[in-house]
Amino acid sequence: MPGAHAAEPAGPLAAPLAGLDEALSAVDAFDRVLVAGLLRPRPDQAAGLTELADAVAGTPLAGRVAEAAEKGAAGAADEGHFLALAAARAALLGSVHDALLTRVAETHGRPHADETAPAPDERPHPANVLAAARAWLVDLARAGWQGIDHELISGVAQVISAMLPDPCLRRLATLLDGFAAELAASCPGAALDRVPERRWADLWSRALLLTVPGAADVPGTHTVTGRLLPLGIDVQEHATAVQAQVHAVFEPADGTAPRLVRAAASAPKPDTVVGAGLWQLLRPHLSLLAAVSEGRSMELSAMPVTAEGDLLWSDEHARPGEPADAFATARVALPTATEAATAPLDRHPARLAVPVFLEGYGIEKTDGAGDDALTFTVAGHPLAVDTDRMPTAGPLTPAAVAASGACIGLLRWDAGNFRVQPLAVETTVRKKTVALHAGGWAGGTADKAGTKAEKAATDAVAALRERAGRLLRK
Repeated sequence: MPGAHAAEPAGPLAAPLAGLDEALSAVDAFDRVLVAGLLRPRPDQAAGLTELADAVAGTPLAGRVAEAAEKGAAGAADEGHFLALAAARAALLGSVHDALLTRVAETHGRPHADETAPAPDERPHPANVLAAARAWLVDLARAGWQGIDHELISGVAQVISAMLPDPCLRRLATLLDGFAAELAASCPGAALDRVPERRWADLWSRALLLTVPGAADVPGTHTVTGRLLPLGIDVQEHATAVQAQVHAVFEPADGTAPRLVRAAASAPKPDTVVGAGLWQLLRPHLSLLAAVSEGRSMELSAMPVTAEGDLLWSDEHARPGEPADAFATARVALPTATEAATAPLDRHPARLAVPVFLEGYGIEKTDGAGDDALTFTVAGHPLAVDTDRMPTAGPLTPAAVAASGACIGLLRWDAGNFRVQPLAVETTVRKKTVALHAGGWAGGTADKAGTKAEKAATDAVAALRERAGRLLRK
């Protein structure tokens, strides 16, 4: 697909989607219900529950959700009723996810999987631990975000400790641990000036659904052999953890259609390790990072992959390949690569991150909003640029994006609009076309700023290891 054609779809992305506002309105209505909780529901909360139930009328969930809404409005909802309400909310957001993904697929003309990822194989589960987690989440919903206190939040600590040793429950345990820490930092709820309604309702409903036996199981995998062509790296950083996710096109050795895949590495980190120092923590876990930095492909042999397109990376199944320019991959291979399926519980608009290639766009800086407020004008239509997601751990900067002529990015949906997160851009430096990548320093760098950050990270990690060693010796 020529670049000019790849750039045309921005207009249809902005076209209204039928039913989108109504679905999100019902979700928002339920989210407001959770602010005050359902221990002693008020008339406005009953109305919010009814709006959620009405939104799924005519679906297989209709009867259960209508009953749950009625019981919730009377303050008599049990665990099954709360599960039904969480399922209705997830179904509505899943429908929004599907509609947005279909719009992206139609706009860019790229094939995508028609079915969702298969459910994992059933296996025994410790029902008592899942029941304990579910009971705590129900207590949260009854208390509401304004009713949380440290005593309530601490009630999940033993449950998390019991879950962590079980690999099948670690996903839920990690979610509960982070959720509880966030709530604890906001206690008491009665003193909150602002409640993050959508975020906490997202975490609550997802956690509650994951307490259903089997829901948190790791999806089944198969193996693939062929050539991996990296597109770029998305870095996700928090105060105590960092993850690098490589987006790539995989070309199977058997000649079947190429597909979009991902490979990720994550690591805990001290808050003193920032910028390019992050790569030191990630490199030991993912040799693919060096290949991305060097502009090389990778040859895979029997590499495990999930139905959702996530490679379960193992260096035993990979070796460096020939040079592979990411922009050549974006121009030639990306347009024909099939989108991966999506697991049912992962169908949420916040999870959209679709690799796209744009070129021939205009660039506009918003007056008075700083250098980071950029908009691409693609075929006469605006497309916001999400520079806030660009890491400081690489050479890609908002200034480079503002001077670019081509962009590999992730198309996301946030606050009612599509936005593009740049992973790499082509720009002109001294009359020569230069590619700058967000993950350009992943395999190491000679850049002065990057080298300085790497040294600072080395010193910080060495000091922490020495301190930990002294504590252990004591």
